[in-house]
Amino acid sequence: MSTEFPTPLPQTTTEIGAVEASIQAERAAVVDPAVLQRSIAHGRAVGEAVATWSDGDGLTEIRALPTYVPPTGIDKWQSTPPNFGPAIEPYWGQMRPFILPSADACFPPPHIPYDESPASAFHAQAAAVVEVSKNLTDEQRFIAMFWRDNPLTSGLPAGHWFIIANQLVDHLSLRLDDAAEMYARLGVALADAFISCWHAKYVINLLRPITYIQRVIDPAWTSFVKTPQFPEYTSGHSVASQAAAAVLTDLFGRVAFSDTHRLTGPPSAGTRHFASFQDAASEAATSRLYGGIHYPMGIEIGLEQGAKVGALVLRRLETFRG
Repeated sequence: MSTEFPTPLPQTTTEIGAVEASIQAERAAVVDPAVLQRSIAHGRAVGEAVATWSDGDGLTEIRALPTYVPPTGIDKWQSTPPNFGPAIEPYWGQMRPFILPSADACFPPPHIPYDESPASAFHAQAAAVVEVSKNLTDEQRFIAMFWRDNPLTSGLPAGHWFIIANQLVDHLSLRLDDAAEMYARLGVALADAFISCWHAKYVINLLRPITYIQRVIDPAWTSFVKTPQFPEYTSGHSVASQAAAAVLTDLFGRVAFSDTHRLTGPPSAGTRHFASFQDAASEAATSRLYGGIHYPMGIEIGLEQGAKVGALVLRRLETFRG
């Protein structure tokens, strides 16, 4: 029985209906009619249950909230150059988690206290970003762009990890049930990782390196990757990638693999080779330092936060393996 959809994918209602009719006819030729009808009914019931449950995820409520006004203060986030856009998804931390008992269940520890003194630990964090930016190698620039994960390139960090998952289906010759479990566990881990991270970002509201550096160190400095429009602490790439690595390592162990961007064009397209999922998560996190958009502490604590999210998913989510 065919498992591939037509290329290009159907777009209109008529085209989608024709594909569905073709699939149904193909199945009817090899599956007992009673079994087929029970399967269709069960699938429809599952779909309706999922749709009903998803209606309560909080999205409708946060979309009705007033326009976000960032808090003010010397250490607080403010819109960054060159885009100077509004805050992105400021209320996402209010979405209902899948596994986490609450959005603050894995809340990160306090960051290094804000300080503009050249001898301070906070100043050292920003100085480290400047120093890295001045000495980027060609490979580090490529890594920064490979993991940039802007909209319409890889679907953000979550989309990038699903691109990796898609490649694992072939790389590991996964059966349908194993692939389904992988997608379910990965999706839950990534969803909760971003709820956890975004909750922390907008509770803490720490300013980005570019704001501090231009104010305190070098007014002409700019980041290699454009700084996205949301607060600094913690790094979303770090939290999400570490949670994803925890799930995939639990499922498949330490697996060497290649990640090829087939869905993006330059400058993000290319291939990276990793000895493990953890290696990929670490590179994804460090890419944000190469890009100049996170302090080292946001990356390091973000990895710890993602590990906690991943551990909760492994402990609390029951799938085929129990």
